[in-house]
Amino acid sequence: MWHKLDLPRSWVLPLLDMQFPEFVYRLHKQFTEAGHELYAVGGCVRDSLLGKEVQELDFATSAHPEEIKRLLAPLRPDSVYTVGERFGTIGAIFGPYRVEITTYRGEWYSPDSRKPEVTFGISLEEDLSRRDFTVNAIAMDIPSGRLIDPFGGVEDLHSKVIRAVGDPDARFRDDPLRLMRAVRFAANLGFKIEPRTAEAIRRHAAQICKISIERVRDELTRMLTGPAPDVAIAALVDLGLMQYIVPEVVELKQVSTGGGKHKDIFIHTLKVVRNTPPDLVIRWAALLHDIAKPRTFGIRDGKVHFDHHETIGAKMAEEILSRLHYDRQTIEAVAKVVRMHTQANSYDPEVWTDGAVRRLVREAGDELEPLLALSQADITSYRRQKVEAGVQRVRELRERIQRLEEEAAIRELRPPLDGNDLMRIFGRGPGPWIKPLKNYLLDLVIDGQLAPDDRQTAERLVREKYQELYGSETLTSTSETRQT
Repeated sequence: MWHKLDLPRSWVLPLLDMQFPEFVYRLHKQFTEAGHELYAVGGCVRDSLLGKEVQELDFATSAHPEEIKRLLAPLRPDSVYTVGERFGTIGAIFGPYRVEITTYRGEWYSPDSRKPEVTFGISLEEDLSRRDFTVNAIAMDIPSGRLIDPFGGVEDLHSKVIRAVGDPDARFRDDPLRLMRAVRFAANLGFKIEPRTAEAIRRHAAQICKISIERVRDELTRMLTGPAPDVAIAALVDLGLMQYIVPEVVELKQVSTGGGKHKDIFIHTLKVVRNTPPDLVIRWAALLHDIAKPRTFGIRDGKVHFDHHETIGAKMAEEILSRLHYDRQTIEAVAKVVRMHTQANSYDPEVWTDGAVRRLVREAGDELEPLLALSQADITSYRRQKVEAGVQRVRELRERIQRLEEEAAIRELRPPLDGNDLMRIFGRGPGPWIKPLKNYLLDLVIDGQLAPDDRQTAERLVREKYQELYGSETLTSTSETRQT
């Protein structure tokens, strides 16, 4: 069904002027000569209309998966992947372009399944009618550049609206993940969700529990690393979705910091998330850095306290991200940043010694940069001077770390004597007695009181420390000594 569109010139030209890479025209010819249709659809058409660069190309076709693979072969793609074949999708890589070709289809979730049922359709319009939102239900004829827009998607792009195709209740029943996709598209594109669609999301929010946790996690990841993560999180809470995904975030709305400021913790969290760079670990740490405050809320001497919220919050972060099936590396990194965020926030150049700075660097390890980024983002005061002072504090800490790193690689600092040296000096075998002595020497190195290569001074000091720790304790038996 062709639709002649009466659009402003600025809306027509980006699409009509769009030049596909040469292989796409050969692909189209291959399909049409075999008696099949092939149209550009979905995200690549939407993004082209928005003037964005497109390297992920989606096509809809009347051909079934086996035929798609056969027709792709003569074009010699760099690779072909079939992970989505049972859903009608065959993927291919052509240089920098990622291509997915999908058979006309409809899909829906049965009441007792977490996996969608898929049926192959017979026409492009039927395929478009089962898509999620009007802005994703626009197709383009490849040779001519003509648009097929049966549901007003171009107009919604112009109006910056996310609207379900047809009946929103039916669309969300077809695939409840669309409840989250609506939020992601609206946040990432800077659009509004159309009222009927928003109300349908609220009605069907509980259905998100039917979706596999991996698909939910992936949508959250796209939101958190997108251009407006705070908008996405606020919408998930407002539309009733978050209580089924990370209910702990909803609890943040129930507590303020008290005192004369009454800072809303949820609003504060959104600001911190907004102020961080688009890195997954940093964004999750920003969202969860105060997650334990509702559970550690207490009043002492008339003041609000959140005792140990950072350590409890780190455990909660581990539980939340494990529940969402994130990988162990991400879970541990986020938990560490949450646990350490109050340490970085407490930096005072007048109080902290070089040793204290070195200890922070060593403890943070690979998460030092996420920790500093969160510390800077955690300054959300309405008072400009306070924000500027906080930013300056983090800047000074970065500069001090850099200066100390130039003197010696902080994370590589080692004591002058190792365990073998200590066993030789004291004539003892392996045992728990070694660790306190090594830690003692390492502390001296970190504090700048002992050079990492000063073995002579280290031996004198460690003998004194041994006497302090173990007194006149006799050496072990000859058999223990031989183990050295």
